[in-house]
Amino acid sequence: MVMDTIQVRLGPGLVKKIDELVGTGVYSSRSDVLRDAVRRLVLDKLAGVISGKEDSIKQIKNIRKNLSKEKFDLDEINSLAD
Repeated sequence: MVMDTIQVRLGPGLVKKIDELVGTGVYSSRSDVLRDAVRRLVLDKLAGVISGKEDSIKQIKNIRKNLSKEKFDLDEINSLAD
């Protein structure tokens, strides 16, 4: 899969937090942190448009799978928000 490259300017405090997340070993790079953050933003925005016809948890999990071909531990990622 070919990915586009974008440039993002962030303040030093935010970069430090990103580096701390990479340092925990949950993410392998700054790019991985940012990709996950963008996926979460997209999911948050999509949550309002998910139909009530199915189990919304299943729908969100399916959306997450479709957003990324990468394998990740969903519970581990969600625990970072706690």
